[in-house]
Amino acid sequence: MQIWEAIVLGIVEGVTEFLPVSSTGHLTITEKLMGIPIDDKGVTAFTAVIQVGAILAAVIYFRNDIIRFVKALFQGLFKAEKRQGEDWRMAMNVIVGSIPIVIVGLLFKDYIEGVLRSMWFVAAGLVLWSLVMTLGDHLGKQRRGEAEVTWKDSLIIGLAQCIAVIPGVSRSGATISASLFRGLDRVAATRLSFFLGIPALTAGGILEAFTRSKEISETVGWTATGVGIVISFIVAYISIAWLLRYVAGHTFAAFVYYRVAVGGIIIGLLWGGAITAT
Repeated sequence: MQIWEAIVLGIVEGVTEFLPVSSTGHLTITEKLMGIPIDDKGVTAFTAVIQVGAILAAVIYFRNDIIRFVKALFQGLFKAEKRQGEDWRMAMNVIVGSIPIVIVGLLFKDYIEGVLRSMWFVAAGLVLWSLVMTLGDHLGKQRRGEAEVTWKDSLIIGLAQCIAVIPGVSRSGATISASLFRGLDRVAATRLSFFLGIPALTAGGILEAFTRSKEISETVGWTATGVGIVISFIVAYISIAWLLRYVAGHTFAAFVYYRVAVGGIIIGLLWGGAITAT
């Protein structure tokens, strides 16, 4: 992979990782348009590994929250009274909500990296999940804040996160939609999506880096991968700050329109034979 290609893909990853538009879907689309083989094992690993840059941006952005959660978790392990606090509950919520994606990711890893890399899945995920996002945005009561999140909420939202293994659905789109259906407000839903994404994407990126190290070396190259990670970190940090400000005063309608438009274009290109599915 050329350095300029890694830069482009790093920008795409950084912009889309936390927006409800599917980063994997957009990386797959971009790779396809650039002539990069999307079903190549090294390319698939690259797509997962550069997410680490975006996750590092989230860790730094939410560092104060994370420090509180981790501190409360360790204190709660030894002192019962510490388990009554909000930070302990949120730490446990993140753990409970992360369990489903770990199980699904490990059980269906080969399937996720193979069949689901088709452009048809990307297009379908973008269009069909837009309906779910619209319903969540309009039907969700949005009366509950972050302090009112329960373990049951986290488990259901964590299960929804598993649907995002389909490129085009969007991990943040799935978790935010589920949060809205559970009655959380948009800011709480978005912040919870970030917190659940940090352990899931970090684990996925590290796993790919170790298990696909040889493929990356022989195809994409670690220099290009490193560049992609750095660029995704810088761009993702800006994207996080923007998204939190945006959701405080807007619905997710703009993202829905965008998803449907992109999905429709891909379907048209596939249908007309301008691009192939893999």
